[in-house]
Amino acid sequence: MALFLLFILIAGLIVFYVILRKKNMHTWISSYIYRRYIVKPKVNDTVHIMFAFVDHYEPQWGKPNSVEIERQRVDRWMKDYPILADKHKDSDGLPPTHGFFYPEEEYREEHLKKITNLCADGYGEIEIHLHHDNDTSDNLRKTLLRFIDTLKTKHDAVPVNKHTQKHEYSFIHGNWCLDNSRADGRWCGVNDEIVILKETGCYADLTLPSAPSDTQTKKVNSIYYATDNPTKPKSHNTGVDVEVGKEASGDLMIIQGPLALNWKKRKLGVMPTIENSDIRASFPPTKDRVDLWVDQHIHVKGKPEWIFIKIHTHGTQDGDMDTLLGKPVDDMYSYLEEKYNDGEKYALHYVSAREMYNIIKAAEAGEKGNPNAYRDYILTKPEYKQTV
Repeated sequence: MALFLLFILIAGLIVFYVILRKKNMHTWISSYIYRRYIVKPKVNDTVHIMFAFVDHYEPQWGKPNSVEIERQRVDRWMKDYPILADKHKDSDGLPPTHGFFYPEEEYREEHLKKITNLCADGYGEIEIHLHHDNDTSDNLRKTLLRFIDTLKTKHDAVPVNKHTQKHEYSFIHGNWCLDNSRADGRWCGVNDEIVILKETGCYADLTLPSAPSDTQTKKVNSIYYATDNPTKPKSHNTGVDVEVGKEASGDLMIIQGPLALNWKKRKLGVMPTIENSDIRASFPPTKDRVDLWVDQHIHVKGKPEWIFIKIHTHGTQDGDMDTLLGKPVDDMYSYLEEKYNDGEKYALHYVSAREMYNIIKAAEAGEKGNPNAYRDYILTKPEYKQTV
């Protein structure tokens, strides 16, 4: 009997290991357990929740055979998003703000003009997204600088640093492959990408989490500075936590969204699913998921009463828009406001990527009080050039 039980235990461990490898969980599971169960802080004060929704916004998704399909996708957001957002308010009386991370390689001026108008009305902000493959350092630098100039001159859509007067941007890497992090080398090709992002004015990367992709880093549920090794890929696999009272270090801030195991949603009734902050029709934002995001307690080290939640989506994929612009996301915002905005235990703040970064930097500098005061701490909101 004892031998049989030992056999079952060994077989179970082998199966578990195979599953870990298949989902690339072996990369990050130990870091997740450490942050989730060993160093998770306790907070007695009001917990301020900074909530950002960032979007790999790709009107040309699936390579439609007509620009009219692209227009229909963009126009639906222009029509339905204000209706959705106007139903909700955070503790500062502000509606949700959507992060339109627009892909450089899909630039179409007419789409950006519409999104710019939406942002000028207070419903979102524009940032940079990029898909590339087998690229070079020189070409990447030229590509980013060209797109920054386009967004700046044609749309007035790039934030300005108050101290340096330089234009800066945040970034999401297409296919999750920041710093050439995919094992087979596809969908990037640039080992010094982090340095190039820094040189071209990137204030933070918001690509992660990417699990179950092999591009997922060892470091999870963190806000940290990565230092590039220009001769090797995936330099952001580890880094130094952003911390109260400490100077910025490294080359680039990495702002990660929640990554967790969801034991309330199991495969075959046994194995937990991976919670990777992705919102789509097949993975809607349920109450259990919202609770998991909060529970990961992503914060600046030394400032556990301010937590940061960044979720993501692909907003123009046709099958997902009923979720993103309809009842599931509407219910998500309602739940956030009902449970996490009572003014005593929690205070909710809807923020853009830029505002999230500003509040992170305020925390790092030791600022206190209501984080709403620091939405424009370093980077000012773009003017957004409106068009008729």
